[in-house]
Amino acid sequence: MTETTPNFADYEHIIVAFSGGKDSLACLLHVLDLAPEDRHKVELWHHLVDGRGDNFMDWPVTEAYCRAVAVAFGVPIYYSWKEGGFKREMLRQDMPTARTIGETPSGNIQSGGNGPDGTRLKFPQVSANLSVRWCSAYLKIDVAASVLRTDPRFEDSKTLFITGERAEESSARARYAEIEVHRADRRNGRKGRHIDHWRPVHGWSEKQIWKLIETYRVNPHPAYWLGFGRTSCLSCIFGSPNQWATVQRIDPDRIERIAYYEDRFDCTIHRTDTIQDRVAKGTAYRVDDRYAAIAMQDYYDEPVFLDDWKLPAGAFGESCGPT
Repeated sequence: MTETTPNFADYEHIIVAFSGGKDSLACLLHVLDLAPEDRHKVELWHHLVDGRGDNFMDWPVTEAYCRAVAVAFGVPIYYSWKEGGFKREMLRQDMPTARTIGETPSGNIQSGGNGPDGTRLKFPQVSANLSVRWCSAYLKIDVAASVLRTDPRFEDSKTLFITGERAEESSARARYAEIEVHRADRRNGRKGRHIDHWRPVHGWSEKQIWKLIETYRVNPHPAYWLGFGRTSCLSCIFGSPNQWATVQRIDPDRIERIAYYEDRFDCTIHRTDTIQDRVAKGTAYRVDDRYAAIAMQDYYDEPVFLDDWKLPAGAFGESCGPT
């Protein structure tokens, strides 16, 4: 592993953007390995793609799984979201994007919601361009930046913001810097908000990721046990035909909802195929019904650490993420 490791002693806050997936989990474990004496500075942030409303795109279990991991490692976790989540943004017509809500140690903060009117009325499109793949930008990247700009904890202090992109995932991600100034940084401004963005596993292979998780014996997110190679949304726009066939197997109502909105928008979730086309082209993974039930509930009461750890079915499988 080659990386540029920051001096953790320089920072008051160490934030790990935690999706519940293998790469962000490896980021947390790696930081705890490198700086056990700075553990008290570490916190997890998870962006709720669907907001605090009904589950529409994400895995129902993800929020609870992330909280269980945080509790097991004794670090705080804070959630943030766009009011109304993915569905409100998708259905936005002649109105501003919603407010951002962020949990903090002293309560919730909010920002935005008063911008120019705009219209979506379509799913994010399969692209590396975040202006059309708006789910990543509006529901994750912008949400984090908004909370960093709004929470007074980060004024006149130094913060290390950590994300788990890896070069191996795509040609676009291979061009990311391992460490850079975060977009919310204002170290030379009136508030002295110093924020560095670090990608500690950028140069890692998937084998290295799973090896570290095995060392800690952490029970991976249920999506991996079902055969998925990455933990993004259950209804991720990058899903392969096999993954969509698996969604049909474990949550057929979700496929019907997506098909309804494809008809309403006259625009598919995939650039060329309808959702039913994607399902028909695929073969569902060999689903373990117990794990399917775990993944589709909004609580998580499985052990976080496994005595008999083994690679999940999705390890080294179809990742199907941004190109």
